[in-house]
Amino acid sequence: MSAGQPPFDSPEIRRLSPVIGPGHTYGSVTDKISAIVLTRPTSLGWYVGFLIAFSVMGMMTVAIAWLVIKGTGIWGINIPIGWGFAIVNFVWWIGIGHAGTLISAILFLLNQKWRTSINRFAEAMTLFAVACAGIFPLIHTGRPWLAFYMMPYPSTMGIWPQFRSPLIWDVFAVSTYGTVSLMFWFVGLIPDLATLRDRSIRKPLKIIYGMLSLGWRGSGRHWHRYQSAYLLLAGLATPLVLSVHTVVSFDFAIAIVPGWHTTIFPPYFVAGAIYSGFAMVLTIAIPLRKAYALEDFITMRHLDNMAKVMLATGLIVAYGYFFEFFLSLYSGNKFDVFLVQQRLHGPYAPFYFALILSNILVPQLLWSYKVRHNVVVLFLMSIVVNIGMWLERFVIVVISLTRDFVPSAWGRYSPTFWDWATFIGTMGMFVTLLFLFVRVLPAISIAEMRELVAETSEEEK
Repeated sequence: MSAGQPPFDSPEIRRLSPVIGPGHTYGSVTDKISAIVLTRPTSLGWYVGFLIAFSVMGMMTVAIAWLVIKGTGIWGINIPIGWGFAIVNFVWWIGIGHAGTLISAILFLLNQKWRTSINRFAEAMTLFAVACAGIFPLIHTGRPWLAFYMMPYPSTMGIWPQFRSPLIWDVFAVSTYGTVSLMFWFVGLIPDLATLRDRSIRKPLKIIYGMLSLGWRGSGRHWHRYQSAYLLLAGLATPLVLSVHTVVSFDFAIAIVPGWHTTIFPPYFVAGAIYSGFAMVLTIAIPLRKAYALEDFITMRHLDNMAKVMLATGLIVAYGYFFEFFLSLYSGNKFDVFLVQQRLHGPYAPFYFALILSNILVPQLLWSYKVRHNVVVLFLMSIVVNIGMWLERFVIVVISLTRDFVPSAWGRYSPTFWDWATFIGTMGMFVTLLFLFVRVLPAISIAEMRELVAETSEEEK
């Protein structure tokens, strides 16, 4: 614990975090969270933000339509850079989706109560990030209408997917991850959907929330089955945190391209995914708590814990960067040594130094208690980390491909307008889905918050 930092059970922290102290009851928790969906009028800011995000998503729709018409030649990819923005953005979005599963599943199994205020929108963030990620490999193939060939469908001609291809591994890993995450998110929502059903005044909402709540009545049998299913799905989701980005890292690690052919990639990619994922959770949580006055639920304790996880995973990523250099130089392989020189002095060196600044140097400020408890600085730092993690993917993909084994095959890569339009458009899609989510579903788990209040009340007696 930092010098001068109050213990978490001190009156100061309890005052900052009413969910672990007096002041909240079952009714107050239910009223405050459900009111955001049911009774609070939609603000002008929500409409403006939604329209901007939806317009940006429209740019992605136009870019994909033009891609289907003209082909992948509208992108900046060439020989030898066959992988460009599409694979960079795919890996980046999948990484962002990791924090939701980590917060929901692993912290649940470890009985970490501080996850309660952030797990719901973190799970939603996972689903939206996976949806954004799935777009890129689909359109990168150039024939998205033939994507069903990648699934093991009943083929009378005996044409099966090539299971030795990393593309097929990605299909199964990401689809499994998305399916389990969706089931985990929906099961956790069922008690809250029943609460919204019972509190809705308008008949259409009662019907919709009633159908989605699957006949939940809150009986002892319902709670027992709910807790069993939730625990089982948490156990299924936990290995996915490690397996999905490990499989994504195999896209690179099984190749013989310098800078890719290394065994450090699986743990390095997983740590980077959790790093960028927690940065995105902070990017969402800070404006959300401000816009809906949720400071008594998403407290400084939650932001502090997320900043600590981000610092820890950032140090693992820094360790990975160091060992990438060390192993390249220690191996004596002239191609790996040359790649190190290109990262430091080549045409894309500014991108490499920018990622070192964003992912290693700037996050070291999180050692300071004051920085971790400065909301504005924490928000800006989360954005910096997300930019840095995107640069990391860009450096891994582009520098290795532009400087291959044969100098006659060297090239340069520059993204085109359509590359940027597709990428920025997926950001618009992500934010659009977040706006819709906070408007129609509880962004914080009502049932788990009420359980936490009950536990706190028992402890205080």
